[in-house]
Amino acid sequence: MEKRRLETIPLRQIKIKDKFWDRYTGLVKEVLIPYQWEILNDRLEDAETSHCIQNFKIAAKEGKGEFEGAVFQDTDVAKWLEAVAYTLEVSPDAELERLADETIKLIGRAQCEDGYLNTYFTIKAPELRWRNLREGHELYTAGHMTEAAVAYYHATGKTEFLEIMKRFADLICQKFGNEEGKCHGYPGHQEIELALIRLYEATGNEEYLKTAKYFIDSRGEGENYFLKEMEQTGYRQLFWEFGNYDTSYSQSHLPVRRQRTAEGHAVRAVYMYCAMADLAYLYQNKELFEACRTLWKDMTERRMYITGGIGSSGFLERFTTDYDLPNDRNYSETCASIGLALFGRRMAQITKDASYMDVVERALYNTVLSGIAMDGKSFFYVNPLEVWPDNCMDHTSMEHVKPVRQKWFGVACCPPNIARTLASLGQYLYFTSEDTLYVNLYVSGQVDTTLGGAKASLKVESDLTNTGRIRLVFETEREGMKLALRIPSYAEKYSLSVPGQEKDLSDYPVEKGYLYISELPCGKNEMDIEFSVPAHFVRANPRVRADAGKLAIEKGPLVYCLEETDNGENLSAVFADAKGKLVETYEENLLGGVTTVTFTGKRLKDTLWEDGALYGDRENQFEEVTLCAVPYHAWGNRKTGEMQVWMKELL
Repeated sequence: MEKRRLETIPLRQIKIKDKFWDRYTGLVKEVLIPYQWEILNDRLEDAETSHCIQNFKIAAKEGKGEFEGAVFQDTDVAKWLEAVAYTLEVSPDAELERLADETIKLIGRAQCEDGYLNTYFTIKAPELRWRNLREGHELYTAGHMTEAAVAYYHATGKTEFLEIMKRFADLICQKFGNEEGKCHGYPGHQEIELALIRLYEATGNEEYLKTAKYFIDSRGEGENYFLKEMEQTGYRQLFWEFGNYDTSYSQSHLPVRRQRTAEGHAVRAVYMYCAMADLAYLYQNKELFEACRTLWKDMTERRMYITGGIGSSGFLERFTTDYDLPNDRNYSETCASIGLALFGRRMAQITKDASYMDVVERALYNTVLSGIAMDGKSFFYVNPLEVWPDNCMDHTSMEHVKPVRQKWFGVACCPPNIARTLASLGQYLYFTSEDTLYVNLYVSGQVDTTLGGAKASLKVESDLTNTGRIRLVFETEREGMKLALRIPSYAEKYSLSVPGQEKDLSDYPVEKGYLYISELPCGKNEMDIEFSVPAHFVRANPRVRADAGKLAIEKGPLVYCLEETDNGENLSAVFADAKGKLVETYEENLLGGVTTVTFTGKRLKDTLWEDGALYGDRENQFEEVTLCAVPYHAWGNRKTGEMQVWMKELL
């Protein structure tokens, strides 16, 4: 663990203009924010109703009615406001800021006199405040509100939202802790921990940091708090799924420093790991940091999908066991991959190890992007790697898998989470140290920063997902500034050209996956880097039973898939020829501009089964076929049909 971590760069100093990412980041201000605002106000027909804004009006005594929605419904508007904050930081907009200010004022009017803020408990169950931490999501909701307030403060300089959440955070600090007379509980759904750390960093109030540390340190210690809580007189269960409670579901089965495997609800886990990483750095706690490294290794090397999805179980959205990665009924919640990216980014900052950003990139380019349609108006909550629409039936074990993206959800944590992630993409692109600019993701645009007190800028022109060619223009006010370029794990070959430096590629040191370029003169420095990113077949560890004997296709950071619209129905009857050539074609007018991959294979013929027999002693017959694969993130944007990532290998 480094004594000084790498730092992100304020979003206002980063401009993204990238032919791959613009199709998604460009949706945030123009589509996602207004579309989701309409939903939060229940104005969109044929979509799940939100009740979110109405709940705040009722809590503020400005509306009539009962609370509607999930116990954590407030978080939808919290994440919406966080997305607005990041958007305003990059692109100021007086009307959008006015709308956000009005929403913040409404939230303030809904706040109780003692600082408490949660419309479910204010309206529906005030007597149950803090009495069901296992299921109540009070601290989870407070966490997302706090993150939004910090983001809005950084974006606008306005303190009203920050003050609202400081009042609530002060109440939380007074309520929870080891001291006698305080509640010795911790959140059932982690989130407040990382939010309190962000609030501490924004305000300097160490009570917030101490309380975050208390929540992490006390979790899983001694007799389980949630099991004791359930024995209280008048305890009221909120979710039927929690009847036979498994403490590993909430990562409270062991003290966090003794946890060695990624367990339980995937989103809870990665949000907790984010806070653990932050605290390990801030307190320079090596034991806590080693727990983070161990959990990361287990999660990404034995429990993660090729797409960067985590949480394979459709029941309780959780991790199961090593190598249990089914394709057609997995969960892989979009929020879980967002949390994975947040955790990986923190670990990269602390270690200066680019391998963490390899996983972050995988999650962002695949699972996170598959969670949103290219028009920004429908979403996946669940991200399977194989879909047969006919068996995605309600009231079965497949009901969580949707063959088409949905306009909204009754539990809608993913859509606004995607919005805030796309709006804050710049936080993943670059890090800085005293005299070095680290390039993590190769996204076209420009960043302006300071290194060693001197101004520096970098312009990037990237064609990573097609040719792998990238042009960099690094300009500094003084000599001696350095660039650290991430060498992706998939780039087995790469070349670098730095005019003015008569060096071989081997002369540039590579440490933990970053190639360091130093001794750059003052002024403009142009350089070209090209990564080898040919499409290629990959196989899974045979212990991954769902993928044994199968192939997938990767190209650079992108995972590919077959769709019925290109390859016909019954994709399970397709066998790919790994010995054949993969032909890449950039198709500008397809799916916003993508590189397709065509290859040969065979398909099982069904002519011997025309009598409708279910079983029989009949030989397999094959026909030659040409197959076409498209990037996984783009699936489901044309006709509804089958999809699969893993294909049987022709032997």
